[in-house]
Amino acid sequence: MRIAQIAPLHEAVPPKLYGGTERVVSFLTEELVALGHDVTLFASGDSQTSATLEAVWPRALRLDPGVRDTVAPHMLMMEAVRQRAQEFDVLHFHLDYWPFSLFSRQGVPFLTTLHGRLDLPELQPVFGTFPGTPVVSISDAQRRPLPQARFIATVQHGLPSNLLTPRPVKPEYLAFLGRICPEKCPDRAIRIARRCGIPLKIAAKVDRVDQEYFEHEIRPLLDGPGVELVGEISDAQKSEFLSGAAALLMPIDWPEPFGLAMIEAMACGTPVVAFNRGSVPEVIDDGVTGFIVEDETGAVAAIRRVETLSRPAVRQRFEQRFTARRMALDYLSLYRELGATRREPLRVIG
Repeated sequence: MRIAQIAPLHEAVPPKLYGGTERVVSFLTEELVALGHDVTLFASGDSQTSATLEAVWPRALRLDPGVRDTVAPHMLMMEAVRQRAQEFDVLHFHLDYWPFSLFSRQGVPFLTTLHGRLDLPELQPVFGTFPGTPVVSISDAQRRPLPQARFIATVQHGLPSNLLTPRPVKPEYLAFLGRICPEKCPDRAIRIARRCGIPLKIAAKVDRVDQEYFEHEIRPLLDGPGVELVGEISDAQKSEFLSGAAALLMPIDWPEPFGLAMIEAMACGTPVVAFNRGSVPEVIDDGVTGFIVEDETGAVAAIRRVETLSRPAVRQRFEQRFTARRMALDYLSLYRELGATRREPLRVIG
């Protein structure tokens, strides 16, 4: 098939450090190419891919201090995709509701994977206006605020099977991975670790919007014993970091749409202790790949039981459920279904 993948421009594909959506787009794109498909990736010019790269903007917007209006480059990308749309069997967007209006008016099949939270009130009229637009959720829990949307499938994220692997190191600490922000609750992770008497390592970024939260709520907690702020880490560092953890802590307080860090930990054989929010019950097999808890007391009790879990079994469940190959095959099934609805002939170039 001829497939267009359309990624956000905020980060490169894959991102240099943090960037969940762009990483998933990269994993999916590379797997589709490996399966023999003709894929064009619309992304920033500093992206790295085995697909055909259509560079819409020279570099990732987060790394381009000269860009103040991040909407303008995305508007250019939408038009670039529109001009080439008939060259593809299917267009796969990762831009939330951006393509709904423009691409509902042409005959090339398209779908949008929704990567973020959907419980914002301003989204209600948008999805109410486009009830027939095909969208994909990344967990069933993500769908709940928008029952009027046309969800055609849930496709859980996947990682390349060899991207992260267990390392032969002794687990000696607890891990927190991702972003430092109120909804991820790093303060809870610190309290849980101290109640357990186990060191905590925090490998996370601080976005500008969360800088004040970090300075006022989290930095004072770092002065005490047993907590190390590692900062952002790359994929190349994650296997060592996660393998050295007795458990990954996910003490979240929001409807997490998926939680890529959970399957990253599982790929390393590391159990996950997570609060029962959003997608957590769909990702964690309670008592196999980790424990699902309701509060900090439950998390402390769960951490005391993580040694009863088999780390090889955690890795095995990752291989069964969360590989990029499985994700790509799920999407290919959707592409073929949508391809049957095509209203315009494929334009062959060259």
